[in-house]
Amino acid sequence: MDERLMKKCIGLSVPEWDMAHRLPIDRVVGPDMWDSGTVFRFNSTFMDVTDQMFMEKQWMMGAALIASAATLCWLIFLVVISRDPEAPFYLYILFLAATVGFGYLVYWAVKSNMFALTRSPIRFHRKARKLFAVRGRRYFSRKGQGDHVWEIPWDENELFCLHKEVTQFGTIYHIRHYALDAEGKVARVFSIGREWTGKPEIEILLAQWNYWCTFMNEGPQALPKPMLFHTEHETPRETFLYSLYGFGLTGSLFWRLITLPLVLIFTPLRMLAIATSRAPIWPESIEAISQIDPNDAYAEPRKGTPVGWAETVLAQQRKEYPDAPQRRTEGWSGVKDGVENAKQWARDQPPKHLAGD
Repeated sequence: MDERLMKKCIGLSVPEWDMAHRLPIDRVVGPDMWDSGTVFRFNSTFMDVTDQMFMEKQWMMGAALIASAATLCWLIFLVVISRDPEAPFYLYILFLAATVGFGYLVYWAVKSNMFALTRSPIRFHRKARKLFAVRGRRYFSRKGQGDHVWEIPWDENELFCLHKEVTQFGTIYHIRHYALDAEGKVARVFSIGREWTGKPEIEILLAQWNYWCTFMNEGPQALPKPMLFHTEHETPRETFLYSLYGFGLTGSLFWRLITLPLVLIFTPLRMLAIATSRAPIWPESIEAISQIDPNDAYAEPRKGTPVGWAETVLAQQRKEYPDAPQRRTEGWSGVKDGVENAKQWARDQPPKHLAGD
């Protein structure tokens, strides 16, 4: 889901479903804890994770390609009809409107992917007790100002929730934060990590939330290894794998062969988005409080740690990196089965037996 679509919530009340599925920061929300592929790096001070759009750049660029083709077709029709003096006037209006409309879709799809940022990390900062979320590229800035960053306090008054969105492609879920104004209306909204489709995937999001909360409340020593460490310097090989896994992480060989033509289209499109963008720049004020102790025993990735899809898969095959690392949470008083717990969270009224209740 493109985060720009979330702006429709601004000025309105928080959706009832989201409010009912508020996520606490001081209690676990399920029996399991694991990362589902959101982490860039972590250490004793902070953890950088992905925003929801990070793995979907190629889809937006694909939409831009289709819209570009449609714009060109309608433009050709407009030129052809303009040469016919007897053509009805309404055809001029129709073709012009279609050209402008699809042209706007090109602009909308490209805007946040080309000449933007290669990634928009969200930093869970343990020492500052805040989240720092990069929200966009700053093209003209003063020295030390960095890119546009939102600051979110890590306290129980902030509204984090499990969000549900019904679309033409199915029901999707992701973890979302709402900032409210003085009247209790939505002032800002953004998502964290990855989105998942279907009720069974709620289990993944709950385990992910437990993972982030455990880092903030206990530190990296309490965490299992992440699924992988995403690379901060994307290579063509990694771009290909992002496009490939966009059609499913565990697809069969037959499915891979069917989707390969689209993967080969999406790969250069994502490469174009990455090549025309730059890495994010943190403001100096955030960099100053994010210095890593060179002797930090928990700073990852370090030498010998695989980074990216390709290196991680090869390391797993060599039994040098755990496959699907996870652990059970402590203090959970609810349903012990993660799938059953997720089914309860999928209801309009989620379970109330959270740890600490």
